Amino acid sequence: MSQVPITVHGAKKLQEELTRLKSVDRPRVITAIADARAHGDLKENAEYHAAREQQSFIEGRIKDIEAKLSNATIIDVTTIDANGRVVFGATVVVADEETGDEVTYQIVGDDEADIKCNKISISSPIARALIGKEQDDVVDVQTPGGLRSLEIVEIKYI
Repeated sequence: MSQVPITVHGAKKLQEELTRLKSVDRPRVITAIADARAHGDLKENAEYHAAREQQSFIEGRIKDIEAKLSNATIIDVTTIDANGRVVFGATVVVADEETGDEVTYQIVGDDEADIKCNKISISSPIARALIGKEQDDVVDVQTPGGLRSLEIVEIKYI
């Protein structure tokens, strides 16, 4: 499997979730399964089946996170010499040429993307158009809403 870029913050969040799953959620579900077994007949025991289903989800999520972390290339944008260009992990303020509205985006890995927090995936059309550009450059981006021209107002490496 190829290496996948991830920010320092994204890797930290995954590591925290993994720790919680292993040290809190997994033991809680194991206890719930043991308690449900103590109630007798497992065929008609809804608590047992629910606990087993939850255990399956937790184990699957643990494997998923471990795989992501093992294939991750953690990129700390604060240590990169980007020469004023937009790179992975950069925070970019863009202005829509048509409306003048400014929006701030951080370019992150696919697993970290969250448009509500203005974190866009490196594979998104906007991020692909911005990568490698400099402040005051104008990029044309084909979005689901049509062609947009965005001017790069500011690039931050935070």
